[in-house]
Amino acid sequence: MKRRKFISNTITAAAGTVVIPTIIPSSVIGKNPPSDKINIGQIGFGRIAMVHDLEETLKYDVARVIAVADYDSIRLAKGKEFIENYYTKKTGKTGYVNVKTCEDYHEIISGKGIDAVIISTPDHWHAQPAIEAALAGKDIYLQKPNSLTIAEGRLLSDVIKRKGVILQVGTQQRSSVQFRYAAELVRNGRIGKLHTVKIGLPGDSAGPEAPEQPVPKNLNYDAWLGSTPEVYYTEMRVHPQNSITDRPGWLRCQQFGAGMITGWGQHHYESAAWGMDTEYTGPATVEAVAQFPKSGLWDVHGDFMSKAEYKNGITVLTSGGYPNGIKYEGADGWIFVTRGDYSVTPSDPAAESKNIKALDASDPGILTSVIGPNEIHLYESNEHHGNWLECIKSRKEPISPAEVGHRACTICLVTHIAMKLGRKLYWDPEKERFINDDEANKWLSLPQRKPYGTDYLRM
Repeated sequence: MKRRKFISNTITAAAGTVVIPTIIPSSVIGKNPPSDKINIGQIGFGRIAMVHDLEETLKYDVARVIAVADYDSIRLAKGKEFIENYYTKKTGKTGYVNVKTCEDYHEIISGKGIDAVIISTPDHWHAQPAIEAALAGKDIYLQKPNSLTIAEGRLLSDVIKRKGVILQVGTQQRSSVQFRYAAELVRNGRIGKLHTVKIGLPGDSAGPEAPEQPVPKNLNYDAWLGSTPEVYYTEMRVHPQNSITDRPGWLRCQQFGAGMITGWGQHHYESAAWGMDTEYTGPATVEAVAQFPKSGLWDVHGDFMSKAEYKNGITVLTSGGYPNGIKYEGADGWIFVTRGDYSVTPSDPAAESKNIKALDASDPGILTSVIGPNEIHLYESNEHHGNWLECIKSRKEPISPAEVGHRACTICLVTHIAMKLGRKLYWDPEKERFINDDEANKWLSLPQRKPYGTDYLRM
């Protein structure tokens, strides 16, 4: 930590400073006064940006997206087109905004007219731009998972706290009424003492071998790889060149993320922690078994089962054998909650659960229970991106803040480490280290390829 003091000379030299036109810079008239637009830069334009993050942000009049960055110039151009077309349809005015395109996201972070950023990049490019944006005083909407490793997740959360910026993690289940209500019912004892939580979470299937291909001229592949090891380019490893909405291959490569355990696990673990009252801690032990592909390019986990034990006596079991969602089991009954008909992308695993009730219980009477004025009431948000924008104005903590997201992401990563090591691990959630286990602790961070990565940031 002592050797990190702001942004490394290498990174800074690579990034130009772009002054993006705005009405009046917020630094001049105070942070987002009521009459001011929140000027936003979009970092990464892939399927989650197009079908979710931008769609859910652009609909708010207080938001104005004025810049987009991507290492793929084709996606960069499509991002500009998408945003400008949205505003044309919304306002009936052509040229309402001239979206600035940036090949390097640092141009957005250093942009004097930018108040906030949305980070919709591949998982290995989450923590670094979020930290850099925080250091530059920008508010942040960050797609989950928080980080590629536990160490960089802790660094991100600490920087957010120190800088006092608003960071909303993209775990939008927290803004779905059934997840909040289920957690409130559990926290207020409607099923008796909680003892077990069962989380349904699928794995990924293996894929074929993929030969090396020439790097497309439109892709800065070295920058796209970022801090991860240099490997040959093949389209199946990155993202489709002829589609933005299809599922990208990087989701199934451990180099860029841990697979479904982090890709979807953070949603469910964060929501479950709400009902368990464990949002700011973690398990004491974790063990897991998992299948990993023996051949092919894609190498993330397939079917798995994990068991996590908490000091408060709650056991969390996770498996693709359970229905996708969260089942709270108590001494007097159970409550099950899932997304129901809501899905973000066509390949969303929630689609497999569409015929399942979004909220169910052992006794239907549990679900008509009213949470009294003197009982526990949890944070209420009607829409996740809207909550982020509201908090930028009010400076109130959002519903999915950095530390809560980090703790949920940590459970995912600890579970993945248990999958890889194949034995029971003992975890200290206060120190965020495995107990007397040097082999497991080596997984808390990963080597980073210079000049990319949080190791080369200065604070």
